[in-house]
Amino acid sequence: MRPLGVELAFMLQDREVDTVFGIPGVHNIEIYRGVEQAGIRHVLTRHEQGAGFMADGYARATGKPGVCFVISGPGLTNILTPMGQAYSDSVPMLVISTVLDETAARRGPLHQMRDQEGAGRTVADWSETARTPEAAYQLLDRAFAEFLAVRPRPKSLHVPIAVLGGEAPAFPAGGMAEGQIGETWDGHISALAQALRQARRPLFLFGGGARWIGFAGPVLERWNAASMTTYAGRGVVPPGAPLHFGSYLARPSSAEALSRADAIFVFGSELAQGDLWRESLGTDTRLFRVDIDAEVLARPGQYPIYGDAFGVFDDLSRSVEEPLETDWTPAEIAATRARWKAEIDAERPGIVPVCDALSAALPENTMIFSDMTQFAYAAKEVWDMPKPGLWHHPTGFGTLGYALPAAIGGALGHDGPVMAIAGDYGFQYTIQELGTAAELGLSLPILLWDNNALGEIRDNMISAQISPVAVTLKNPEWRHLAAAYGCGYAEPASLGDLTAILNSAFTAGRPTLIRATPALGA
Repeated sequence: MRPLGVELAFMLQDREVDTVFGIPGVHNIEIYRGVEQAGIRHVLTRHEQGAGFMADGYARATGKPGVCFVISGPGLTNILTPMGQAYSDSVPMLVISTVLDETAARRGPLHQMRDQEGAGRTVADWSETARTPEAAYQLLDRAFAEFLAVRPRPKSLHVPIAVLGGEAPAFPAGGMAEGQIGETWDGHISALAQALRQARRPLFLFGGGARWIGFAGPVLERWNAASMTTYAGRGVVPPGAPLHFGSYLARPSSAEALSRADAIFVFGSELAQGDLWRESLGTDTRLFRVDIDAEVLARPGQYPIYGDAFGVFDDLSRSVEEPLETDWTPAEIAATRARWKAEIDAERPGIVPVCDALSAALPENTMIFSDMTQFAYAAKEVWDMPKPGLWHHPTGFGTLGYALPAAIGGALGHDGPVMAIAGDYGFQYTIQELGTAAELGLSLPILLWDNNALGEIRDNMISAQISPVAVTLKNPEWRHLAAAYGCGYAEPASLGDLTAILNSAFTAGRPTLIRATPALGA
Protein backbone atom coordinates (compact mmCIF):
# COMPACT_ATOMS: atom_id res chain seq x y z
CA MET A 1 0.00 0.00 0.00
CA ARG A 2 1.05 3.58 -0.67
CA PRO A 3 0.10 6.87 1.02
CA LEU A 4 -3.13 8.40 -0.23
CA GLY A 5 -1.21 11.42 -1.57
CA VAL A 6 0.72 9.15 -3.93
CA GLU A 7 -2.45 7.32 -4.97
CA LEU A 8 -4.21 10.59 -5.75
CA ALA A 9 -1.32 11.78 -7.92
CA PHE A 10 -1.40 8.54 -9.91
CA MET A 11 -5.19 8.63 -10.09
CA LEU A 12 -5.04 12.11 -11.61
CA GLN A 13 -2.50 10.88 -14.13
CA ASP A 14 -4.81 7.94 -14.94
CA ARG A 15 -7.62 10.44 -15.57
CA GLU A 16 -5.35 12.18 -18.12
CA VAL A 17 -4.25 15.08 -15.92
CA ASP A 18 -0.75 16.06 -17.05
CA THR A 19 -0.40 19.52 -15.46
CA VAL A 20 -1.23 20.89 -12.02
CA PHE A 21 -0.75 24.35 -10.54
CA GLY A 22 -0.02 25.19 -6.95
CA ILE A 23 2.32 25.78 -4.04
CA PRO A 24 3.61 23.07 -1.69
CA GLY A 25 3.30 23.70 2.03
CA VAL A 26 3.84 21.85 5.24
CA HIS A 27 0.25 20.61 5.22
CA ASN A 28 0.07 19.25 1.67
CA ILE A 29 3.55 17.89 0.95
CA GLU A 30 2.25 14.31 0.92
CA ILE A 31 0.49 14.82 -2.41
CA TYR A 32 3.82 15.99 -3.83
CA ARG A 33 5.37 12.64 -2.97
CA GLY A 34 3.71 11.17 -6.04
CA VAL A 35 3.76 14.07 -8.53
CA GLU A 36 7.10 13.33 -10.19
CA GLN A 37 6.56 9.57 -10.01
CA ALA A 38 3.26 9.99 -11.88
CA GLY A 39 4.90 12.15 -14.55
CA ILE A 40 2.72 15.17 -13.83
CA ARG A 41 4.09 18.63 -14.62
CA HIS A 42 3.76 20.90 -11.60
CA VAL A 43 3.78 24.66 -12.16
CA LEU A 44 5.00 26.53 -9.08
CA THR A 45 3.14 29.81 -8.85
CA ARG A 46 3.93 32.86 -6.74
CA HIS A 47 0.49 32.97 -5.11
CA GLU A 48 -2.50 30.64 -4.90
CA GLN A 49 -4.59 33.22 -6.73
CA GLY A 50 -2.16 32.90 -9.62
CA ALA A 51 -2.49 29.11 -9.46
CA GLY A 52 -6.26 29.33 -9.77
CA PHE A 53 -6.17 31.74 -12.70
CA MET A 54 -3.53 29.61 -14.45
CA ALA A 55 -5.72 26.54 -14.03
CA ASP A 56 -8.63 28.56 -15.44
CA GLY A 57 -6.60 29.61 -18.49
CA TYR A 58 -5.30 26.08 -19.02
CA ALA A 59 -8.84 24.70 -18.87
CA ARG A 60 -10.15 27.25 -21.36
CA ALA A 61 -7.27 26.56 -23.75
CA THR A 62 -7.47 22.77 -23.63
CA GLY A 63 -11.04 21.92 -22.66
CA LYS A 64 -9.57 19.76 -19.88
CA PRO A 65 -10.06 20.47 -16.16
CA GLY A 66 -7.54 22.76 -14.51
CA VAL A 67 -6.21 21.17 -11.32
CA CYS A 68 -4.69 22.96 -8.32
CA PHE A 69 -2.97 21.85 -5.12
CA VAL A 70 -3.22 24.26 -2.18
CA ILE A 71 -2.71 24.13 1.56
CA SER A 72 -5.39 24.39 4.21
CA GLY A 73 -6.56 27.75 5.49
CA PRO A 74 -4.95 30.65 3.60
CA GLY A 75 -4.12 28.44 0.63
CA LEU A 76 -7.83 27.92 0.08
CA THR A 77 -8.87 31.50 0.86
CA ASN A 78 -6.28 32.81 -1.60
CA ILE A 79 -7.76 30.73 -4.41
CA LEU A 80 -11.40 31.54 -3.71
CA THR A 81 -11.42 34.44 -6.18
CA PRO A 82 -10.30 32.30 -9.15
CA MET A 83 -12.84 29.68 -8.11
CA GLY A 84 -15.56 32.31 -8.14
CA GLN A 85 -14.45 33.36 -11.61
CA ALA A 86 -14.48 29.76 -12.83
CA TYR A 87 -17.96 29.25 -11.39
CA SER A 88 -19.29 32.35 -13.11
CA ASP A 89 -17.74 31.50 -16.49
CA SER A 90 -18.40 27.73 -16.46
CA VAL A 91 -14.76 26.65 -16.30
CA PRO A 92 -13.87 23.11 -15.12
CA MET A 93 -11.50 23.45 -12.15
CA LEU A 94 -10.60 21.00 -9.40
CA VAL A 95 -9.00 22.44 -6.26
CA ILE A 96 -7.52 19.83 -3.94
CA SER A 97 -6.68 21.26 -0.54
CA THR A 98 -5.75 19.80 2.79
CA VAL A 99 -7.85 20.50 5.87
CA LEU A 100 -7.02 20.15 9.55
CA ASP A 101 -7.85 16.75 11.01
CA GLU A 102 -9.79 18.23 13.91
CA THR A 103 -11.09 21.75 14.48
CA ALA A 104 -13.88 21.50 17.08
CA ALA A 105 -12.07 20.70 20.32
CA ARG A 106 -8.86 22.60 19.74
CA ARG A 107 -8.21 26.21 18.81
CA GLY A 108 -5.08 27.81 17.44
CA PRO A 109 -3.44 25.22 15.14
CA LEU A 110 -1.68 26.46 12.02
CA HIS A 111 -4.06 27.40 9.15
CA GLN A 112 -7.18 26.75 11.20
CA MET A 113 -10.52 27.88 9.79
CA ARG A 114 -13.91 27.59 11.45
CA ASP A 115 -15.48 26.10 8.33
CA GLN A 116 -13.11 25.49 5.44
CA GLU A 117 -15.59 23.31 3.60
CA GLY A 118 -18.22 26.03 3.89
CA ALA A 119 -15.80 28.64 2.60
CA GLY A 120 -15.21 26.56 -0.53
CA ARG A 121 -18.94 26.10 -0.98
CA THR A 122 -19.46 29.87 -1.39
CA VAL A 123 -17.72 29.84 -4.80
CA ALA A 124 -17.62 26.20 -5.92
CA ASP A 125 -20.22 23.94 -7.45
CA TRP A 126 -19.63 21.74 -4.45
CA SER A 127 -17.19 21.59 -1.55
CA GLU A 128 -16.71 18.25 0.21
CA THR A 129 -14.29 16.71 2.69
CA ALA A 130 -12.97 13.19 2.03
CA ARG A 131 -12.36 11.55 5.40
CA THR A 132 -11.38 8.20 3.91
CA PRO A 133 -9.34 7.22 0.83
CA GLU A 134 -12.43 5.66 -0.72
CA ALA A 135 -14.32 8.93 -0.33
CA ALA A 136 -11.45 10.83 -1.95
CA TYR A 137 -11.52 8.49 -4.96
CA GLN A 138 -15.29 8.76 -5.33
CA LEU A 139 -15.31 12.53 -5.06
CA LEU A 140 -12.48 12.91 -7.56
CA ASP A 141 -14.31 10.72 -10.09
CA ARG A 142 -17.54 12.56 -9.37
CA ALA A 143 -15.81 15.83 -10.26
CA PHE A 144 -14.51 14.50 -13.58
CA ALA A 145 -17.87 12.94 -14.42
CA GLU A 146 -19.70 16.21 -13.79
CA PHE A 147 -17.18 18.17 -15.88
CA LEU A 148 -18.36 16.05 -18.81
CA ALA A 149 -22.03 15.57 -18.05
CA VAL A 150 -23.33 18.94 -16.81
CA ARG A 151 -22.37 22.58 -16.85
CA PRO A 152 -18.66 22.58 -15.85
CA ARG A 153 -17.89 24.49 -12.69
CA PRO A 154 -15.18 24.38 -10.00
CA LYS A 155 -15.13 21.64 -7.35
CA SER A 156 -13.43 21.95 -3.97
CA LEU A 157 -12.07 18.70 -2.52
CA HIS A 158 -10.63 18.80 1.01
CA VAL A 159 -8.52 15.97 2.43
CA PRO A 160 -7.50 15.83 6.10
CA ILE A 161 -3.73 15.94 6.58
CA ALA A 162 -3.53 12.59 8.36
CA VAL A 163 -5.70 10.91 5.73
CA LEU A 164 -3.53 12.27 2.92
CA GLY A 165 -0.38 10.87 4.51
CA GLY A 166 -1.91 7.58 5.64
CA GLU A 167 -1.82 4.31 3.74
CA ALA A 168 -4.58 3.79 1.22
CA PRO A 169 -5.85 1.03 -1.04
CA ALA A 170 -5.08 1.38 -4.74
CA PHE A 171 -7.26 3.88 -6.57
CA PRO A 172 -9.94 2.40 -8.85
CA ALA A 173 -8.98 2.14 -12.50
CA GLY A 174 -11.06 3.69 -15.24
CA GLY A 175 -13.36 6.58 -14.54
CA MET A 176 -16.06 8.09 -16.70
CA ALA A 177 -15.46 7.70 -20.42
CA GLU A 178 -15.69 10.77 -22.57
CA GLY A 179 -19.08 11.49 -23.96
CA GLN A 180 -21.72 14.17 -24.12
CA ILE A 181 -25.04 14.97 -22.59
CA GLY A 182 -27.69 12.42 -23.38
CA GLU A 183 -29.57 13.25 -26.54
CA THR A 184 -32.70 14.35 -24.77
CA TRP A 185 -33.42 17.00 -27.38
CA ASP A 186 -34.59 14.67 -30.19
CA GLY A 187 -38.24 15.50 -29.73
CA HIS A 188 -37.58 19.24 -29.98
CA ILE A 189 -35.77 19.40 -33.32
CA SER A 190 -39.00 19.34 -35.33
CA ALA A 191 -40.39 22.25 -33.28
CA LEU A 192 -37.19 24.25 -33.82
CA ALA A 193 -37.20 23.43 -37.53
CA GLN A 194 -40.82 24.52 -37.88
CA ALA A 195 -40.18 27.80 -36.07
CA LEU A 196 -37.12 28.47 -38.24
CA ARG A 197 -38.96 27.79 -41.50
CA GLN A 198 -41.88 30.00 -40.49
CA ALA A 199 -39.75 32.93 -39.35
CA ARG A 200 -39.20 35.87 -41.67
CA ARG A 201 -36.51 37.33 -39.43
CA PRO A 202 -34.83 34.50 -37.48
CA LEU A 203 -31.91 35.50 -35.27
CA PHE A 204 -29.41 33.16 -33.60
CA LEU A 205 -27.67 34.32 -30.42
CA PHE A 206 -24.58 32.32 -29.42
CA GLY A 207 -22.86 32.35 -26.02
CA GLY A 208 -19.74 30.72 -24.64
CA GLY A 209 -21.53 27.40 -24.33
CA ALA A 210 -21.75 27.29 -28.12
CA ARG A 211 -18.00 27.70 -28.70
CA TRP A 212 -17.66 24.15 -30.03
CA ILE A 213 -19.89 25.03 -33.00
CA GLY A 214 -17.30 25.66 -35.68
CA PHE A 215 -19.56 25.50 -38.72
CA ALA A 216 -22.30 28.00 -37.89
CA GLY A 217 -21.33 30.54 -40.57
CA PRO A 218 -22.20 28.53 -43.70
CA VAL A 219 -25.37 27.15 -42.12
CA LEU A 220 -26.63 30.61 -41.15
CA GLU A 221 -25.89 31.90 -44.65
CA ARG A 222 -27.93 29.04 -46.09
CA TRP A 223 -30.80 30.00 -43.82
CA ASN A 224 -30.36 33.75 -44.38
CA ALA A 225 -30.56 34.06 -40.60
CA ALA A 226 -29.13 36.97 -38.63
CA SER A 227 -26.82 36.33 -35.72
CA MET A 228 -25.31 37.96 -32.66
CA THR A 229 -22.94 36.70 -29.95
CA THR A 230 -22.08 37.42 -26.38
CA TYR A 231 -18.46 38.33 -25.67
CA ALA A 232 -17.70 34.68 -24.90
CA GLY A 233 -19.40 33.50 -28.08
CA ARG A 234 -17.23 35.51 -30.47
CA GLY A 235 -15.92 33.43 -33.34
CA VAL A 236 -18.87 31.04 -33.54
CA VAL A 237 -19.89 33.18 -36.52
CA PRO A 238 -16.85 34.12 -38.66
CA PRO A 239 -15.87 37.75 -39.33
CA GLY A 240 -17.47 39.21 -42.41
CA ALA A 241 -20.63 37.10 -42.28
CA PRO A 242 -23.14 39.35 -44.07
CA LEU A 243 -25.97 39.00 -41.55
CA HIS A 244 -23.89 39.03 -38.36
CA PHE A 245 -24.53 41.79 -35.80
CA GLY A 246 -21.30 40.92 -33.99
CA SER A 247 -20.78 40.97 -30.21
CA TYR A 248 -22.56 44.25 -29.54
CA LEU A 249 -25.23 42.67 -27.35
CA ALA A 250 -24.42 45.00 -24.44
CA ARG A 251 -25.16 48.11 -26.53
CA PRO A 252 -28.40 49.60 -25.17
CA SER A 253 -29.86 49.82 -28.66
CA SER A 254 -29.23 46.14 -29.34
CA ALA A 255 -32.68 45.63 -27.80
CA GLU A 256 -34.13 47.46 -30.80
CA ALA A 257 -32.18 45.25 -33.19
CA LEU A 258 -33.35 42.12 -31.39
CA SER A 259 -36.92 43.36 -31.58
CA ARG A 260 -36.68 43.29 -35.36
CA ALA A 261 -36.42 39.48 -35.16
CA ASP A 262 -39.57 37.36 -35.06
CA ALA A 263 -37.83 34.30 -33.57
CA ILE A 264 -34.66 34.25 -31.46
CA PHE A 265 -32.69 31.04 -30.94
CA VAL A 266 -30.29 31.24 -27.98
CA PHE A 267 -27.53 28.64 -27.85
CA GLY A 268 -25.34 28.27 -24.78
CA SER A 269 -25.79 31.56 -22.94
CA GLU A 270 -27.45 32.40 -19.64
CA LEU A 271 -27.66 36.05 -20.82
CA ALA A 272 -26.27 37.27 -17.52
CA GLN A 273 -25.79 40.88 -16.46
CA GLY A 274 -22.24 40.85 -17.83
CA ASP A 275 -23.62 39.84 -21.24
CA LEU A 276 -26.40 42.42 -21.45
CA TRP A 277 -25.77 45.23 -18.96
CA ARG A 278 -29.51 45.55 -18.66
CA GLU A 279 -32.21 43.57 -16.90
CA SER A 280 -33.35 41.54 -19.92
CA LEU A 281 -32.99 41.18 -23.68
CA GLY A 282 -35.49 44.01 -23.97
CA THR A 283 -37.79 42.31 -26.46
CA ASP A 284 -40.87 40.10 -26.32
CA THR A 285 -39.85 38.22 -29.48
CA ARG A 286 -40.45 34.49 -29.14
CA LEU A 287 -37.38 32.87 -27.58
CA PHE A 288 -36.08 29.32 -28.08
CA ARG A 289 -33.30 28.39 -25.68
CA VAL A 290 -30.77 25.53 -25.79
CA ASP A 291 -28.70 25.02 -22.64
CA ILE A 292 -27.36 22.42 -20.19
CA ASP A 293 -28.27 24.43 -17.10
CA ALA A 294 -31.71 23.56 -15.74
CA GLU A 295 -31.84 26.83 -13.78
CA VAL A 296 -31.43 28.83 -16.98
CA LEU A 297 -34.06 26.75 -18.76
CA ALA A 298 -36.55 27.21 -15.91
CA ARG A 299 -36.94 30.92 -16.62
CA PRO A 300 -40.39 31.88 -17.91
CA GLY A 301 -41.25 33.19 -21.35
CA GLN A 302 -39.17 30.82 -23.49
CA TYR A 303 -39.21 27.45 -25.23
CA PRO A 304 -36.53 25.45 -23.31
CA ILE A 305 -34.44 22.61 -24.75
CA TYR A 306 -32.05 20.76 -22.45
CA GLY A 307 -29.07 19.71 -24.51
CA ASP A 308 -25.61 20.30 -25.87
CA ALA A 309 -25.44 23.39 -28.09
CA PHE A 310 -23.28 21.67 -30.69
CA GLY A 311 -25.50 18.59 -30.88
CA VAL A 312 -28.76 20.51 -31.15
CA PHE A 313 -27.41 22.93 -33.77
CA ASP A 314 -25.96 20.04 -35.78
CA ASP A 315 -29.27 18.16 -35.72
CA LEU A 316 -31.17 21.31 -36.67
CA SER A 317 -28.83 21.97 -39.59
CA ARG A 318 -29.49 18.43 -40.88
CA SER A 319 -33.22 18.83 -40.38
CA VAL A 320 -33.39 22.12 -42.33
CA GLU A 321 -31.09 21.47 -45.28
CA GLU A 322 -32.81 23.75 -47.77
CA PRO A 323 -32.06 27.47 -48.27
CA LEU A 324 -34.52 29.81 -46.59
CA GLU A 325 -35.83 33.21 -47.63
CA THR A 326 -35.90 35.92 -44.97
CA ASP A 327 -36.33 39.68 -44.76
CA TRP A 328 -32.87 40.45 -43.34
CA THR A 329 -30.52 42.50 -45.52
CA PRO A 330 -26.74 42.88 -45.19
CA ALA A 331 -27.10 46.65 -45.58
CA GLU A 332 -29.26 47.16 -42.49
CA ILE A 333 -26.97 45.01 -40.35
CA ALA A 334 -23.82 46.71 -41.64
CA ALA A 335 -25.31 50.12 -40.86
CA THR A 336 -26.21 49.03 -37.35
CA ARG A 337 -22.73 47.65 -36.71
CA ALA A 338 -21.10 50.82 -38.00
CA ARG A 339 -23.23 52.95 -35.67
CA TRP A 340 -22.32 50.81 -32.66
CA LYS A 341 -18.61 50.88 -33.48
CA ALA A 342 -18.71 54.68 -33.77
CA GLU A 343 -20.37 54.87 -30.35
CA ILE A 344 -17.55 52.87 -28.78
CA ASP A 345 -14.89 54.97 -30.49
CA ALA A 346 -16.49 58.09 -29.05
CA GLU A 347 -16.89 56.59 -25.58
CA ARG A 348 -13.31 55.31 -25.29
CA PRO A 349 -11.08 57.31 -27.64
CA GLY A 350 -7.88 55.76 -28.91
CA ILE A 351 -8.80 52.09 -28.42
CA VAL A 352 -10.69 51.16 -31.60
CA PRO A 353 -7.77 51.99 -33.98
CA VAL A 354 -5.44 49.81 -31.87
CA CYS A 355 -7.95 46.95 -31.98
CA ASP A 356 -8.30 47.24 -35.75
CA ALA A 357 -4.52 47.19 -36.21
CA LEU A 358 -4.03 44.17 -33.97
CA SER A 359 -6.97 42.27 -35.44
CA ALA A 360 -5.43 42.62 -38.91
CA ALA A 361 -1.88 41.74 -37.88
CA LEU A 362 -1.99 38.96 -35.29
CA PRO A 363 -1.74 35.29 -36.31
CA GLU A 364 -5.20 33.82 -36.82
CA ASN A 365 -4.90 31.29 -34.00
CA THR A 366 -3.71 33.77 -31.37
CA MET A 367 -5.38 33.15 -28.01
CA ILE A 368 -6.00 36.24 -25.91
CA PHE A 369 -6.56 36.57 -22.17
CA SER A 370 -7.73 39.99 -21.02
CA ASP A 371 -8.23 41.71 -17.70
CA MET A 372 -10.85 44.13 -16.44
CA THR A 373 -9.57 47.17 -18.33
CA GLN A 374 -11.04 49.79 -20.64
CA PHE A 375 -9.10 48.41 -23.57
CA ALA A 376 -10.76 45.01 -23.18
CA TYR A 377 -14.20 46.51 -22.64
CA ALA A 378 -14.02 48.17 -26.05
CA ALA A 379 -12.17 45.34 -27.77
CA LYS A 380 -14.73 42.71 -26.78
CA GLU A 381 -17.30 44.56 -28.87
CA VAL A 382 -15.34 45.71 -31.91
CA TRP A 383 -12.78 42.91 -32.34
CA ASP A 384 -14.23 39.89 -34.16
CA MET A 385 -12.58 36.50 -33.62
CA PRO A 386 -11.72 34.23 -36.58
CA LYS A 387 -12.94 31.19 -34.62
CA PRO A 388 -14.48 30.49 -31.21
CA GLY A 389 -12.64 29.97 -27.96
CA LEU A 390 -9.80 32.41 -28.69
CA TRP A 391 -10.60 35.34 -26.38
CA HIS A 392 -11.03 34.77 -22.66
CA HIS A 393 -12.16 37.45 -20.22
CA PRO A 394 -13.28 37.34 -16.56
CA THR A 395 -16.77 38.39 -17.52
CA GLY A 396 -19.06 37.07 -14.81
CA PHE A 397 -17.15 37.53 -11.56
CA GLY A 398 -15.29 40.52 -12.94
CA THR A 399 -12.04 40.06 -11.07
CA LEU A 400 -8.91 42.12 -11.59
CA GLY A 401 -5.56 40.38 -12.01
CA TYR A 402 -6.86 37.62 -14.29
CA ALA A 403 -5.03 38.19 -17.56
CA LEU A 404 -1.40 37.43 -16.79
CA PRO A 405 -1.76 34.15 -14.84
CA ALA A 406 -4.60 32.94 -17.09
CA ALA A 407 -2.43 33.59 -20.14
CA ILE A 408 0.37 31.57 -18.53
CA GLY A 409 -1.99 28.64 -18.10
CA GLY A 410 -3.30 29.16 -21.62
CA ALA A 411 0.22 29.19 -23.05
CA LEU A 412 0.89 25.81 -21.45
CA GLY A 413 -2.21 24.36 -23.09
CA HIS A 414 -2.68 26.18 -26.41
CA ASP A 415 -0.94 25.01 -29.56
CA GLY A 416 -0.33 28.50 -30.90
CA PRO A 417 0.52 32.07 -29.86
CA VAL A 418 -0.93 33.48 -26.65
CA MET A 419 -1.04 37.08 -25.44
CA ALA A 420 -2.27 38.90 -22.34
CA ILE A 421 -4.01 42.30 -22.19
CA ALA A 422 -4.11 44.14 -18.88
CA GLY A 423 -4.58 47.62 -17.51
CA ASP A 424 -1.86 49.28 -15.48
CA TYR A 425 -3.82 48.91 -12.23
CA GLY A 426 -5.23 45.40 -12.56
CA PHE A 427 -1.89 44.07 -13.80
CA GLN A 428 -0.42 44.79 -10.38
CA TYR A 429 -2.85 42.40 -8.67
CA THR A 430 -0.88 39.40 -9.93
CA ILE A 431 2.28 41.06 -11.20
CA GLN A 432 4.44 38.57 -9.30
CA GLU A 433 3.46 35.85 -11.77
CA LEU A 434 5.87 37.49 -14.24
CA GLY A 435 8.38 35.38 -12.34
CA THR A 436 6.44 32.21 -13.18
CA ALA A 437 6.20 33.15 -16.87
CA ALA A 438 9.92 33.96 -17.02
CA GLU A 439 10.82 30.75 -15.19
CA LEU A 440 8.83 28.76 -17.75
CA GLY A 441 10.51 30.59 -20.65
CA LEU A 442 7.15 31.53 -22.21
CA SER A 443 7.11 33.67 -25.36
CA LEU A 444 4.25 35.70 -23.95
CA PRO A 445 3.54 39.28 -25.03
CA ILE A 446 1.73 41.30 -22.36
CA LEU A 447 -0.01 44.39 -23.71
CA LEU A 448 -0.14 46.83 -20.80
CA TRP A 449 -2.74 49.57 -21.34
CA ASP A 450 -1.36 52.37 -19.21
CA ASN A 451 -3.57 55.38 -18.49
CA ASN A 452 -2.18 55.98 -14.99
CA ALA A 453 -5.59 55.45 -13.46
CA LEU A 454 -8.54 53.25 -12.76
CA GLY A 455 -9.84 54.73 -15.97
CA GLU A 456 -13.29 53.16 -16.05
CA ILE A 457 -14.04 54.12 -12.44
CA ARG A 458 -12.72 57.64 -13.01
CA ASP A 459 -14.96 58.09 -16.04
CA ASN A 460 -17.97 56.68 -14.17
CA MET A 461 -17.38 59.10 -11.30
CA ILE A 462 -17.22 62.03 -13.68
CA SER A 463 -20.38 60.85 -15.45
CA ALA A 464 -22.14 60.64 -12.06
CA GLN A 465 -20.89 64.14 -11.16
CA ILE A 466 -18.63 62.77 -8.42
CA SER A 467 -15.23 64.35 -8.03
CA PRO A 468 -12.73 61.60 -9.00
CA VAL A 469 -11.32 60.18 -5.76
CA ALA A 470 -8.79 57.37 -5.29
CA VAL A 471 -8.55 56.60 -9.01
CA THR A 472 -4.98 57.68 -9.79
CA LEU A 473 -1.84 55.78 -8.87
CA LYS A 474 1.92 55.87 -9.02
CA ASN A 475 3.06 53.16 -11.37
CA PRO A 476 6.46 51.47 -11.18
CA GLU A 477 9.14 52.00 -13.75
CA TRP A 478 7.85 49.31 -16.07
CA ARG A 479 11.13 48.92 -17.94
CA HIS A 480 13.06 48.21 -14.75
CA LEU A 481 10.35 45.93 -13.44
CA ALA A 482 10.47 43.82 -16.61
CA ALA A 483 14.25 43.65 -16.41
CA ALA A 484 14.11 42.55 -12.78
CA TYR A 485 12.08 39.50 -13.80
CA GLY A 486 14.23 38.80 -16.87
CA CYS A 487 11.49 39.87 -19.27
CA GLY A 488 11.63 41.91 -22.45
CA TYR A 489 10.21 45.42 -22.62
CA ALA A 490 9.00 47.78 -25.34
CA GLU A 491 7.11 51.05 -25.79
CA PRO A 492 5.74 51.18 -29.35
CA ALA A 493 5.74 54.59 -31.02
CA SER A 494 3.12 53.73 -33.68
CA LEU A 495 0.52 51.11 -34.52
CA GLY A 496 2.91 49.53 -37.02
CA ASP A 497 5.57 49.43 -34.35
CA LEU A 498 3.12 47.78 -31.95
CA THR A 499 2.18 44.95 -34.29
CA ALA A 500 5.82 44.29 -35.18
CA ILE A 501 6.82 44.15 -31.51
CA LEU A 502 3.94 41.83 -30.67
CA ASN A 503 4.72 39.38 -33.44
CA SER A 504 8.40 39.32 -32.45
CA ALA A 505 7.40 38.66 -28.84
CA PHE A 506 5.68 35.43 -29.88
CA THR A 507 9.10 33.88 -30.51
CA ALA A 508 11.22 35.75 -27.94
CA GLY A 509 11.70 32.83 -25.57
CA ARG A 510 10.67 35.01 -22.63
CA PRO A 511 7.73 37.25 -21.67
CA THR A 512 7.66 40.76 -23.16
CA LEU A 513 5.96 43.66 -21.39
CA ILE A 514 4.61 46.10 -23.99
CA ARG A 515 3.45 49.43 -22.59
CA ALA A 516 0.84 51.25 -24.66
CA THR A 517 -1.05 54.44 -23.85
CA PRO A 518 -4.25 55.94 -25.27
CA ALA A 519 -2.07 58.31 -27.32
CA LEU A 520 -1.00 55.33 -29.46
CA GLY A 521 -4.41 55.13 -31.13
CA ALA A 522 -5.13 58.84 -31.24
